[in-house]
Amino acid sequence: QRAVYEIQNAMHLASVDALRPGIPYMKVYEQSAQVMVEGLKSLGLMKGNAEDAVREGAHALFYPHGLGHMMGLDVHDMENFGEVWVGYDGQPKSTQFGRKSQRLAMPLQPGFVLTVEPGIYFIPELIDLWKGQKKFTDFINYDKVEEYRNFGGIRNEEDYLITETGARRLGKKIPLTPEEVEALR
Repeated sequence: QRAVYEIQNAMHLASVDALRPGIPYMKVYEQSAQVMVEGLKSLGLMKGNAEDAVREGAHALFYPHGLGHMMGLDVHDMENFGEVWVGYDGQPKSTQFGRKSQRLAMPLQPGFVLTVEPGIYFIPELIDLWKGQKKFTDFINYDKVEEYRNFGGIRNEEDYLITETGARRLGKKIPLTPEEVEALR
């Protein structure tokens, strides 16, 4: 559990480090997914080139959702009102599983308020489906994944304001490191 948590935490920290004006949030998502793939490779769950795995969509077995979304009355849950205009500045959304759930993709601008909430999940039904389809066998070690099928998942969330020079966390710092989480006991 700790090893998977540390990978998820590394995804979170890499995402926060990347926040700045001008970076497309889809690129931040892709970076977080590559961090996850590298970590899962160290556990024997994934293999191959991390960038290729993310580009092709193999990461989505474990990361079937987006990294985050804008916050505010006019921007959250805008699928029915034209999310492509809210989070994509009119650009088309991906149709790739996992990536299509990313609600914010456009370049970040000062004043944007958004969530950073990467996660790692082991969904038995999805594992069975992809394994049965022999999907992404160049990237996924399904035999090893079977050992984790009842693991569940790990996700956390922090909210950030994009500033002129980077980003500022909003709200209190949450426990992120394993030591910080264990200290809550």
